[in-house]
Amino acid sequence: MTALRTDSTPPGNGRLTAAGAGAVTVGQAFKRALVSQCHPSMLFAVLLPFLIALIGAFLLLYLFWTPLNAWLAAEAARWDFVNRAEDWMLAMGLFSLKIYLVPIIAVAILLPVSGILGLAIAAVFVMPLVLRHVGQREYATVTRQGKNATAVSVWNAVWVSAAFAAGWLLTLPLWLVPPMAIVLSIFWWAFAFSRMMRVDAIVEHASPDERKLILERHNGGFWSIGLICSLLNLLPPAWIILPVFSALVYAHYGLEALKRLREDRVIDA
Repeated sequence: MTALRTDSTPPGNGRLTAAGAGAVTVGQAFKRALVSQCHPSMLFAVLLPFLIALIGAFLLLYLFWTPLNAWLAAEAARWDFVNRAEDWMLAMGLFSLKIYLVPIIAVAILLPVSGILGLAIAAVFVMPLVLRHVGQREYATVTRQGKNATAVSVWNAVWVSAAFAAGWLLTLPLWLVPPMAIVLSIFWWAFAFSRMMRVDAIVEHASPDERKLILERHNGGFWSIGLICSLLNLLPPAWIILPVFSALVYAHYGLEALKRLREDRVIDA
């Protein structure tokens, strides 16, 4: 016997378009994530990636601050446009550009490295806690069919972190062109959130075929969440909760997509 869909809504009238449905699901994921974030276990989970990122930042500054500043100062001495700007500012009786430019560039290099480290820790170690928390409460019917989840998660975290770091450094000179500093920061963090979290959100529950299908169908939704998280990332206070909060948003979005996928297959069977 074949089960059929019934839909009395006239085509193209009241039915949601794919883009509209995706927007509704993204908003739903953020609402559910806010509720989940207030749970004591999720509030406690915030500490792990934040402490890792904080320790990583201190270690990076301690180990690399002096040699990085020396290298940047030597490089800046060979940049003609910096030298011309330096001479003009000194001639006008203003401050030395290099004194402030070099430390700013050093911070712009080191702090994102510690940030992506915290996000990777959240993806690999905190996401399983997030999935156990939301899975037992709201997605109990979504069975786990993932394979090699830990290996897939670790590999994804490694390549995304490497791509983020390389892209960030290669595009850093473009920061001198307004407003590319903000645009590039938003883009690379949207890339990091989207590529890092979307795989980990469904890797334990979705089979490889299901995971591939969900990533293809909901690519726009995953990027939308990444963009929103990237905009929130511009606010320093958000750095504390974003690794875990973004994990919650992606978990709700990914598991809801998997739930709907399996329900559609049952109806169409």
